[in-house]
Amino acid sequence: MPSASVQVTHSGIDEERIEPVNSSIAADSLRMLFEHADRYRVIHYWRPIVPGLNDSEQHIEQARELSLHAHATVFTGLFFRDEIRAYYDAHGIPIPYDATARRKIMPEGAEQRILDAFSAARAGSKPWGVLFRKTSCGVAYAHGEADYNGHYGIRELCDICPSQHVALCAGAWRKPDLDEVTREARAVGAVGAVEVTDRAIVVEGLDEPPRYFLQHGFGFQCHDRSKPHYYRQHGRAPIGWEAEDGPDTP
Repeated sequence: MPSASVQVTHSGIDEERIEPVNSSIAADSLRMLFEHADRYRVIHYWRPIVPGLNDSEQHIEQARELSLHAHATVFTGLFFRDEIRAYYDAHGIPIPYDATARRKIMPEGAEQRILDAFSAARAGSKPWGVLFRKTSCGVAYAHGEADYNGHYGIRELCDICPSQHVALCAGAWRKPDLDEVTREARAVGAVGAVEVTDRAIVVEGLDEPPRYFLQHGFGFQCHDRSKPHYYRQHGRAPIGWEAEDGPDTP
């Protein structure tokens, strides 16, 4: 079985002040890599999706076509940090959002337009590659394996995944033992209460690397209590989303 992945980022942004390298280079690379894929798998990384830059119907259609030249397509938004806003201001580029955020911004409306286009393509028998919200989901699918990040616990992420892959992830997903998780979390520096919910391990005092260590080790999501993951917004900034009842993760 192929053991390597090649992730090709293609945004389709043609604003040279933001994307100085022509996106056609990435598109051609994706097609070439997929054509010759034997011992590796190709992931089409469709990002960052930014309002007014690459979210038109033409851009979505382009991404649809490119998704046919990859084993999986992952789509996501923009890390709109203060440094990026300053760059936009300095170069007279329209600001896409009113505020910056520590997480990627992918508004609900933009996501829904993409999913609607996907559904319309499928209903009209128009070919479309397999689409995922999370990188590890796409990579795992491309290799025929369960998601190593345990996203199955955040069930609303799975509603666009192929049913056979959801079943594979469900079969591998296990809620870990609290005592074992607590020992491992303390060993890497966790403070305060350690919790294991039906969605994630919840810890305090750990940066991303030790949280990922726990997440990968247990195959179960691991979240920082001070940075909650809200229902359907998982891992994304709240900008462009309305609050919705659901099983948030503290």
